[in-house]
Amino acid sequence: MLALDIKGKTALVAGSTQGIGYAAASELAELRANCVLIARNEEALKKAIAGLDDSNGQKHSYLVADFQHPDQVEETINEFVQENTIHILINNSGGPPAGMIETAEVESFRIAFNQHLVCNHILASAVLPKMKEAGYGRIINVISTSVKIPLKGLGVSNTIRGAVASWAKTMANEVAEHGITVNNVLPGATATGRLDAIITNKSVKTGKDKDDVSGEMVAEIPAKRFGEPKEIAAMIAFLATPAAAYVNGVSIPVDGGRTGSI
Repeated sequence: MLALDIKGKTALVAGSTQGIGYAAASELAELRANCVLIARNEEALKKAIAGLDDSNGQKHSYLVADFQHPDQVEETINEFVQENTIHILINNSGGPPAGMIETAEVESFRIAFNQHLVCNHILASAVLPKMKEAGYGRIINVISTSVKIPLKGLGVSNTIRGAVASWAKTMANEVAEHGITVNNVLPGATATGRLDAIITNKSVKTGKDKDDVSGEMVAEIPAKRFGEPKEIAAMIAFLATPAAAYVNGVSIPVDGGRTGSI
């Protein structure tokens, strides 16, 4: 049986102080990986690190960088990889604000493009050389089911998420021969702060009670509930292991069956 254990591997997890990012770091730590968390809030990073499993000698650390400033991300990661090897990269960043595409400001596309695709590329470019040397690499992008079917009221997000998915597929084809895979995990409605913000925004715009908005969303999910961050993290963790070595260039929904396509 191919191993699910990633002891000795080091994972860089973006947006990892809360939600899906933190859940992913927790799962990877439980599989005995060393985790490097990267986010903008140092106090939150310190708290997150303290909560990770280190019972098998894992060494966890963090990097401070704001994904709204790609130059800062690039400087931070380039300095880190001079002395360290990253085997697993989890690209994860909070989605753009909700809103219709016809009323979206041009600048909102630029901001989202930089925060997601550009920063993803900066991190991947920095870690790929040593992944190739190690003969092992996993790049996992947390995106959205909108790359399968665009979601109503998320115009900028739908656009940028699709660009990230195409970037990832292209990268997957180029690096596979080096023992590196690139895959996308597509969370459905997951109980995070972002989901609460989407529900609140829709409640304000429609005048409906938040519970009613939430209920309407749940009704569209065959599982009849929102997902939990740890359920998304379980898929991320699997893709990071040796067992997933032949899974490459795919986008996998983890959404309770909501996405209406095969």
